[in-house]
Amino acid sequence: MKKTVVSTLLFALAFLFCIHGTAFSATTTQQKLVQESTIEQVMKRGVLRVGMDIFQPWAMKDKNGKLIGFEIDVATRLAEDMGVKVEFVPTAWSGIIPALLTGKFDVIIGGMGITPKRALKVNFSQPYEFSGMSIVAHKELAAGFNTLESFNNKDVQIAVKLGTTAAAAAKKYMPNAQLRMFDNETQAYQELRNGKVHAVVGSAPRPAYEAVDYADSLFLPMQETFTKEPIGFALRKGDSDTLAYFNSWITVVSLEGWLQERHSYWFGTKNWIDQVE
Repeated sequence: MKKTVVSTLLFALAFLFCIHGTAFSATTTQQKLVQESTIEQVMKRGVLRVGMDIFQPWAMKDKNGKLIGFEIDVATRLAEDMGVKVEFVPTAWSGIIPALLTGKFDVIIGGMGITPKRALKVNFSQPYEFSGMSIVAHKELAAGFNTLESFNNKDVQIAVKLGTTAAAAAKKYMPNAQLRMFDNETQAYQELRNGKVHAVVGSAPRPAYEAVDYADSLFLPMQETFTKEPIGFALRKGDSDTLAYFNSWITVVSLEGWLQERHSYWFGTKNWIDQVE
């Protein structure tokens, strides 16, 4: 009988110890996750490092070499609301996700479309913008082309920026065309102006701007975009605190109308064009 009581007491003590140990371990793990979250690191550092690439009107350099554009406004406002400085890290689009994953910056704010393939590697915030693909063509080389099917021909060459959803859209909707890949949009559009490719597929509204600025040689085969894609912030996986903050911030600035006001300025007007080189 005595042995039974002692055994019961020992079992109860061991059970209580296990519960306490588990609770302590869970608390320690939670504290570690909070300390290691991107948002906490940014606050301690006092700087939000933002990965982005150059393409109009999302992010551009003005005549003095200063970055301007829709994404620049978004990232700057985000940092201000966090009470920290912002540091932009221009990165080639084809390597921007690997650069995020290796810690070169804290977040990608660069017009990145949310896709299932990308979501396997990074976590996306809720959309803060929507974009779509458009196509601008050379008047001589693409004379009479007025549908996507017109360009879906093995003799047609289409320029796109490497690693973008524009490249994916061109492959999907014009699989028979020859795709010419370029590291940046400037090279792609220059190739079109030089009459070396039939068309460029890119995020709106850049193709429309090109058609207006070079109306003597370029045109829009279709006035509307042929895709619609959500745009989100991209961050490293396993960071729920940072994701929650970004989503909350996007909700607030959307409801107050600030995002729409910035969108209208950068995408609905060209009042900024004289600032750009």
